[in-house]
Amino acid sequence: MSSHARSLLDTIRQLPITQAVRVINVCGGHERTIAQAGLRSLLPPHIELIPGPGCPVCICPEADIRLAIEIASHEPVIMLAFGDMLRVPINDAAPAPRTLEQAKAQGADIRPIATPTEALNIARTHPQQTVVFFVAGFETTCAPVAALLAEGIPDNLYLLMSGRLTKPAVALLLDTDTPSFDALIAPGHVASIMGADEWRFVSAQHQLPTAIAGFTAEGLLTALYAVLRQWLEGKPQLDNCYPQVVKAQGNRLAQQLLQTQFQQLDAPWRGIGNIPASGFELSAQNAAHDARQHYSTYITHADDPIGTMPPGCACASVVMGHTKPNGCALYGKPCTPQHPIGPCMVSDEGACRIWWAAGISRP
Repeated sequence: MSSHARSLLDTIRQLPITQAVRVINVCGGHERTIAQAGLRSLLPPHIELIPGPGCPVCICPEADIRLAIEIASHEPVIMLAFGDMLRVPINDAAPAPRTLEQAKAQGADIRPIATPTEALNIARTHPQQTVVFFVAGFETTCAPVAALLAEGIPDNLYLLMSGRLTKPAVALLLDTDTPSFDALIAPGHVASIMGADEWRFVSAQHQLPTAIAGFTAEGLLTALYAVLRQWLEGKPQLDNCYPQVVKAQGNRLAQQLLQTQFQQLDAPWRGIGNIPASGFELSAQNAAHDARQHYSTYITHADDPIGTMPPGCACASVVMGHTKPNGCALYGKPCTPQHPIGPCMVSDEGACRIWWAAGISRP
């Protein structure tokens, strides 16, 4: 930890706060830094840091994963997905494969990739084969996919979209319930695309302190100090504590690409249900590359619209900031990264996986 970070930590410890203040973050990268740096153990006990909806893999609808498994298992395609998605389980009984990884073991051509550009390269390298890219991610993932579409992708490349927007989930937390938090640390990477001003509604409409943070311990402590100072003064506002990357209006080119290549629609979040205007779907001009339309015969309308978690799994409650990861009955035993039961233990952006990797045990 840098000397500046230690100084910030000392300053936070000296703040005259005597009652509980709950601060939520909505970014897996933020949560990972918090856990790895041990910030919770270093802060005064009345300052609670809550992980929120910062993991796109964790909320990817069961129906989308099932569709990807069905296509890969029954069609002569190359199925591509970000590595974490291969291990996310669905609630299907054996002997049907419950993950893309299991479908791969049964002979399906399923390949993990790290970037959208890899999908483009694989499609170009295999022009005689159909390639399906299962796109699960937030704005930071969908923006480069939109750029590929704008430049033009090969006819043999199809996209199975499961992209989501971050702001609508936070709006849901604020609009439909008594908030489980007193302040918000907004995601730096999402804000770099969508703009700092997108998060102004939290303070303006809900009177909650808000700050945008970077991804170092120093950056997070800077944002934490900002929201605690706002809370003490009773003057909620938006503080941009990541100005070297995040601008007020964001990346206009990326926003334009998202708007022209996709359309927003009401979309399901696993374990949570439909959230208005929270999903990315291919725009009409890109319909020829829509895997959901091309393989519509594999879509079953009997799917659970909420997409329940496995029995006993509290992942949905963890994502919404209502339950601590180690408060889940399955956490650590029997659910571990080696044998995940719920999606929050799969992804390195999932709060359960992050806490377990950081050595946080059951209470």
